[in-house]
Amino acid sequence: MTIKKILVVDDSPTERYFLTDLLVKNGYSVSTAESGEEALDKIKADKPELILMDVVMPGKNGFQITRTISRDPEMQNVTVIICSSKDQETDRIWGLRQGAHDYLVKPIDPQALLDKITALG
Repeated sequence: MTIKKILVVDDSPTERYFLTDLLVKNGYSVSTAESGEEALDKIKADKPELILMDVVMPGKNGFQITRTISRDPEMQNVTVIICSSKDQETDRIWGLRQGAHDYLVKPIDPQALLDKITALG
């Protein structure tokens, strides 16, 4: 499966812009969400193949939303990469335990992100 549709979930307008700009310039179709709750609605509506998930957001955090996605039969096929400023090893392990496929620490290295997306699909 080649990844084409990506959902960027981050409460920071700057981070959403940075990731969207990078991904669109590399040929991906990108939608965004400012919160975990909005992300769940967009996943059901848009059916993205990959989600770039922030952790620290108002409402439910990225770990909680990732867990919800991985446990829902309708959404569990969606790959999640957590993109967070939380850089402790325990955060990475916890994110992967919630169902994330990978964990990147901000600031995101553009080439590392693109390489990971290419490797997935």
